[in-house]
Amino acid sequence: MFNPSHSQSPLGLFENHTDVGNCKNKGFVSYNSLEQTYTIGGSGVNMWFGEDEFHYLWKSLKGDFILRAEAKFLGAGVDPHRKLGWIVKNNLANNSHHVNVSVHGDGLTSLQYRKSIGGDTEEVTSTDSLPDVIQLERIGDTFIMSTAKFGEEFTTVKLDSMPLGEEVYVGLYVCSHNPEIMETAVFRNVRIIRPADPDFRPYQDYIGSHMEVMDIKSGHRKVLFSNAHSIQAPNWTPDGESLIYNSKGYLYNYHFKTEEISLINTGMANKNNNDHALTVDGKTIGISHHNPEDNNSSTIYYLPVEGSAEPVAVTKPGVGDSYFHGWSPDGKKMVFTGYRKEQFDIYHVDINTGKETQLTNQKTLDDGPEYSPDGKRIFFNSVRTGKMKLWKMDADGKNQIQLTHDEYNDWFPHISPDQKWILFISFPKDIDPTDHPFYKHCLLRIMPYEGGKPRILAYLYGGQGTINVPSWSPDSQHISFVTNSKL
Repeated sequence: MFNPSHSQSPLGLFENHTDVGNCKNKGFVSYNSLEQTYTIGGSGVNMWFGEDEFHYLWKSLKGDFILRAEAKFLGAGVDPHRKLGWIVKNNLANNSHHVNVSVHGDGLTSLQYRKSIGGDTEEVTSTDSLPDVIQLERIGDTFIMSTAKFGEEFTTVKLDSMPLGEEVYVGLYVCSHNPEIMETAVFRNVRIIRPADPDFRPYQDYIGSHMEVMDIKSGHRKVLFSNAHSIQAPNWTPDGESLIYNSKGYLYNYHFKTEEISLINTGMANKNNNDHALTVDGKTIGISHHNPEDNNSSTIYYLPVEGSAEPVAVTKPGVGDSYFHGWSPDGKKMVFTGYRKEQFDIYHVDINTGKETQLTNQKTLDDGPEYSPDGKRIFFNSVRTGKMKLWKMDADGKNQIQLTHDEYNDWFPHISPDQKWILFISFPKDIDPTDHPFYKHCLLRIMPYEGGKPRILAYLYGGQGTINVPSWSPDSQHISFVTNSKL
């Protein structure tokens, strides 16, 4: 169905690999560019006391970062103290300053560090055991280790006041803890993220973007392409052949087979935001354009998916902002978030008559509406109970029921085409629930269509623009979304 771009480097994201220390058996690295996975074999006596021996896949990096991967050993192993993880080093010497995430073969998980050249290794032990998601974040002289079994929440430990050089080596490692043997591990969903500056200005300062796809069943992710500026909100076309996304006010089409990107002609609508969606047949796309003739209010239009110089206006000027989110299955109505009567509520509008029908009526924010594939329900998010949570209602606005209840702030419910799943993004627990900000640690979560406990599908750095619009593949097996990093 899709053919992701491959890194041209034989080592993917990394620059080189080497044995650190006098390993008796030479280690190796293999990069699978199609699957974007890394296999690392390493020997070595240990990574403890004043010297280390391990095999290291590395790149040089400057400043703050977030390192994330999912990892597992191959085989039962020989020594229970075999180790894998991330390590940050000042140099490639075997006795250098370092900080590392260490997951042992017996499950012990710790944040290890060496404060002086040749000094003894110290550690902060986690309560987590046998995690397969491993993350290491640097914020100045602070290092934060976050680990989890895939699908569960992170367990976090922190190390303060651990100065390393501004320019460091970062990478993945394997140590067998037995010089006579080689242990091997596989790493997938590997990401090296350079976050936004702490003082960045939302909607003014942007960092780069990765367009990603994920296999829902396995959780395996691939980066299709990357861009140095902001790309947002991919729609998967119903024919399965491309993704439509927005960037800098325009819409673009990424073609899976050719990997080409083409501009979609939207005529005078050149200030489009990240609220766009396709009809069920894929022939028509609805958009939200900030109309300069209406004080830059967001106005809803539609046009043929191949583009048109004359988009058709649906909402009227002067009524307030209108942010489009979804089509009724018959293509006759558009559901949107509208600012009317000094509040944001959910409306639908008849595309032929322009008649609007108010479906919710809350002083607090309601947003992100989307029809179910059978047209009987509308799913949306609302802050009416304190946190931003998912809700559903009948298509006429009746029987409004809350679906999520934990401490996260949940936005943008997207229903799978087979009507089995609800996909959504969960923002941190401590943000303003009316805000879906840029550049945060977020989660993609999924729950059954009829409700139930959500589970985590993806740990990511993103937020606004990650998954604002419907982005399921037509076979309900994959999703597409955007993550962020300085590039």
